[in-house]
Amino acid sequence: MDLIGSPSLKNILEEKMTGRERILAVLNKQVPDRIPVTFFVQEEYLSWFYPERKNISRVSDAVDCARHYGFDIITRDNKYTKPYWLNKSYPNWEVQEETWIENDIYYRKTAIKTPGGTLDQIETAPNDPRILKGVHFHMQDYLLKSVESFEIFKKYFPEIDKRELEERRERARYSKNIIGDLGITCPWGIGGVYNSVSSYRNIQELLMDPYIQPDFYHDLMDFFTKWIVKDYQIMTETEFDALGIQGNIANGALMGDDFFSQYILPYEKRISDTIRSGGKFSIYHNCGYAHNLYKSYRELGIDVWETVAPSPMGDNNLREARNFFGEDLILSGNLDQVNFLKRATPDEIRETVKEIMCQGKKGGAFLFSASDYLEPETPEENIKAAVSAAIEWGGLK
Repeated sequence: MDLIGSPSLKNILEEKMTGRERILAVLNKQVPDRIPVTFFVQEEYLSWFYPERKNISRVSDAVDCARHYGFDIITRDNKYTKPYWLNKSYPNWEVQEETWIENDIYYRKTAIKTPGGTLDQIETAPNDPRILKGVHFHMQDYLLKSVESFEIFKKYFPEIDKRELEERRERARYSKNIIGDLGITCPWGIGGVYNSVSSYRNIQELLMDPYIQPDFYHDLMDFFTKWIVKDYQIMTETEFDALGIQGNIANGALMGDDFFSQYILPYEKRISDTIRSGGKFSIYHNCGYAHNLYKSYRELGIDVWETVAPSPMGDNNLREARNFFGEDLILSGNLDQVNFLKRATPDEIRETVKEIMCQGKKGGAFLFSASDYLEPETPEENIKAAVSAAIEWGGLK
């Protein structure tokens, strides 16, 4: 596989690499000058850190934040997490959207009118305009309520149009230009198959479908897999460096490895295989419980597992995960940004970061990060302490 942007041996042997070279060296299973420091920032933190900015961007504002703190950046653009078929109408597929605010909750009702009937869903989110486009909406009423609704969905499902394809190519060029040598682009794709299906079918029903109506379950998963694979294939034809796969719904607290390997792994793997065959890197996101899924994660064919989350946010131990996966799977994590980074002293943070680095950096298959996105109201001196300690202890020479 011809992976893009692979740093030359000459640059690897130099004392200083750019953030882009450093991250790509790790992704290409080469040895960087030090472990990349790649905090994940999105609207919640950025809107708090830049209160004067009216419109928050996961690309440009995230890059500004990385420059301020001195860390390497993997931008996590979420422009493509909402599928094209919910954004506008197509032949035999009329999309109507209605929004309202009630008790400081933002409601969004979407109806899809087809010749075979109308599909509708209702989503909710906190009413904060500055972060609204970045938060994950909670589904209150699901689109695929029954086998019959899925048959309508499947029959009239539209193909993506050429204009959308060019918009993605342009977004990739725009993002790469803004980031420059500071890091790489890694937008979220539409998501893992199970995450995507659970957005439109109630998770309680979805967990029972393989047992109660297995033919329906496999038809549903196979249909979603086919269009999601096409969507990721389109993304591989752009200048994006890597692609994110959301896999947090199928977590180890919700299911065991037997369920995952039988009912989820075959579908998710088709996404990672598509990304790899397209010459891009995959970053698979589960920021919580995953310990009992390690065996399946090894078989997924992903490049990076994000993130190794320790207790109480997850059930993972970095040293144990490093020993299990060796250098075959790049690990990301594992600094607790909720209970520790916000509350500890800078000295405590430096000591913990040192310990994380010593456990994770063996062989270089590691991206230092928090267990998920940075939280609002995290003291600036704490983040600076984490970054400086990670750089100090991240060397591999």
